[in-house]
Amino acid sequence: MAFTQAQRETLKVILDSNALFVPLQFKIDIFSDLSRLLNRSFELILLSPVKRELKALAKKGSPKMRKNAFYALELAEKCKYVEVDVPASTLTDDIIVKIAKEWSYPVFTNDRQLKKRLRNISVPVIYVRQKSRLEIDGMI
Repeated sequence: MAFTQAQRETLKVILDSNALFVPLQFKIDIFSDLSRLLNRSFELILLSPVKRELKALAKKGSPKMRKNAFYALELAEKCKYVEVDVPASTLTDDIIVKIAKEWSYPVFTNDRQLKKRLRNISVPVIYVRQKSRLEIDGMI
């Protein structure tokens, strides 16, 4: 079977912080499920504001949230870290929307408002469907 150019290219996917909580919350292996869903090689992109958000949760959240945030930070080590130079006051969701649009990368999130904002600008969104599997809204 011949692969198209798109199937050979590595797809980059931007992560929202809640995407890294999916394995704990829904018992879904995000790496194998993304592999099944995308049917091509992919690279998960962790933006610096998302990592900052996770570190803040690991320090200041409830005991359960701190534990989950530490686990999410461990998963984040498997992602490509991208430093984004923005003021600390800028909302993480705003940064994700801006970068996803600029770079034309899909975003993995379960945040309902963020999904809506991304779909309004035609950015594909990967999310958890029926608490059991990942699904894509939009064309990749």
